[in-house]
Amino acid sequence: MRIRSDSAANGRRNIPLSPTWLRDKLQRIVGHPSPPPVEEDRLAVPDGSQPTEPAAGNAKFKDFLDRQCFHEASQLLICRENSLIRRTSEEERLQHHAAEMDRLAADRSHLQSLVVQCLQGSLASEGDNSEALRSAVKAIYLEEKQDLLRRQSGCQNLSEWQTLHDSTLRSLVQDRLEDPHSGPAGQRDQSHIQSHIQSMGRQLREDLLLVVRRVKACYPPEAKICHFYATLYHQTLSTALRDIVDFVLDDQDSSFILRWVNEYFPGIFENPELAGEIDVAALGELLPEMSLQCLEVQHLSKQQAELATFTNRVLEEEVKQWDQGAEPSTEEGRCVSHLAYDVIQFVNGMVTAAEKVVRSLQKAQTITYPLLDLMQRYKVHQEEVIKMNKANTKAYMKAHLGCVEQFRDFLHNKTHLFPGTVRENCLCVLADMKQSACNYLLSPVHKVLKPQYQKLGTSDWLKKNAFQKLLDTLEKELQQFQDVPHTCRQELIGRLHQEVTEEYVRRLLRGDLRLKAREQQEMACAVMINNAESLRKLFTKEGSKEVWLEEILIKIAEVLKLQDVPAIQVQVVSLGSTYPDLREAQVSALLKLKANLSKAHRKTIKATLSDALKEGIPGTESHPFFSNI
Repeated sequence: MRIRSDSAANGRRNIPLSPTWLRDKLQRIVGHPSPPPVEEDRLAVPDGSQPTEPAAGNAKFKDFLDRQCFHEASQLLICRENSLIRRTSEEERLQHHAAEMDRLAADRSHLQSLVVQCLQGSLASEGDNSEALRSAVKAIYLEEKQDLLRRQSGCQNLSEWQTLHDSTLRSLVQDRLEDPHSGPAGQRDQSHIQSHIQSMGRQLREDLLLVVRRVKACYPPEAKICHFYATLYHQTLSTALRDIVDFVLDDQDSSFILRWVNEYFPGIFENPELAGEIDVAALGELLPEMSLQCLEVQHLSKQQAELATFTNRVLEEEVKQWDQGAEPSTEEGRCVSHLAYDVIQFVNGMVTAAEKVVRSLQKAQTITYPLLDLMQRYKVHQEEVIKMNKANTKAYMKAHLGCVEQFRDFLHNKTHLFPGTVRENCLCVLADMKQSACNYLLSPVHKVLKPQYQKLGTSDWLKKNAFQKLLDTLEKELQQFQDVPHTCRQELIGRLHQEVTEEYVRRLLRGDLRLKAREQQEMACAVMINNAESLRKLFTKEGSKEVWLEEILIKIAEVLKLQDVPAIQVQVVSLGSTYPDLREAQVSALLKLKANLSKAHRKTIKATLSDALKEGIPGTESHPFFSNI
């Protein structure tokens, strides 16, 4: 509510009109000293007759006040004031002016008290004083304009009703926040501080909505009364909160205040009714930066401790079940552990909430530091499970594989929740856990297959019967993985698919078989292609996606079949460029299977491959294979 210049506003004083200010002004005009104050009985005219015009004016003024027509009452007083100033006859000035000036000052004081009373009732929930408030606001504006005229004529004793208006509303807001309505009962575990802050917030929200819905219409648009009220509430609330945080707060109160300041309080102004009326950015922060930082540190430390406590509890429960010999839970016939799911949900919710509370994802990420400790202790537990090798160990390894995959996917898909070091270190631990779990589950399979492995690359291998036994045994062994969690069973079967293929090539390159005749080499090629197809069909039926393994065996088989050295060179270069981890010793072992190939030819072929790889022939695959053999 500004209707005058800033320089004028700065020069004003919040001093109500005194009964003598108008008398002093008149005396300056006529050059006479101010007469003594007029007693109340001097209002009567000496001859006993009453001044009819003042009497009529007083009745009208009283009627305006009774009907709360404050604007009209103010107009009447200003007319009386101007009339007194305009009198030119000395007789008129001296006859009744003292009494009239006293009466004018008293009437203005009475009007002022009623205007203040009306302002104090602006936010009353019962009744609607909108008409009276609208009239009071007009009176304030009218009085401010009159102050401009008074200032121009040299009067320093001004009414200052705008200042009175602002201070009245400030006191009103302070009173309402000091003693807010209790509203609905808060949570049973809330402290007194939390309940009081929540009540202040509720009072603020209710009052601002009332300002928008009812009070706003009583002011001109340029007053921006909604934002003015919001500023008063913001300042009052800020002072109250600063007083609170100056005390030593426990963790719960600290977190509550931080969440309330950064999350709940801004949310109040997202209400559609308030959004267009209040410039939230102009309000500033409720608390200074230093106070916010202290609250943030305390809150994040508390959240870290909560995460550490939670992860300790879920891991201890996991260890306890294993110690007692219990089998892991099953869902749809598959071994599962809820450890990863519970931790993931907890971490995701905690970091997401903390980001809103501290308004910084980078700060919220620090909550996850205890996660690395969980992973390391989980790995130690798994190593202990493997070492003890109890009856329930295999089932727990299957459940652990599911947990490892869930954690891994979480770290890959929700990278924004973690500091880089936490994420990378956790992934390293998980990779080790996966490796050891897979080794534990697959090693017995390779042990069972060893008798069939021993026939690979021998004369028995060229007989269909030998490899069929390996397939039959393998198919039987694969059934034990039906209860592996579906999400990681595919990867486990694919891993076994690759390990069996690697063992196949390893046995072949041992050189137990020497293929001298062309017919033998062509036969070996046909057997390898048939074996590759059989392995691919079996493993893909069980869920493996590693179809590229078939191509390796086919490429090796083609080398065995080809007779022309240039053709062999092309095929070996193709194999080496596709799988860059192919070593020279492995190429030598492969070529030695072809007993009809001279040492010079073998050397030429290897040299061709070496030259081709130096020139950087691009490969089409990047899967490591030969490096594992």
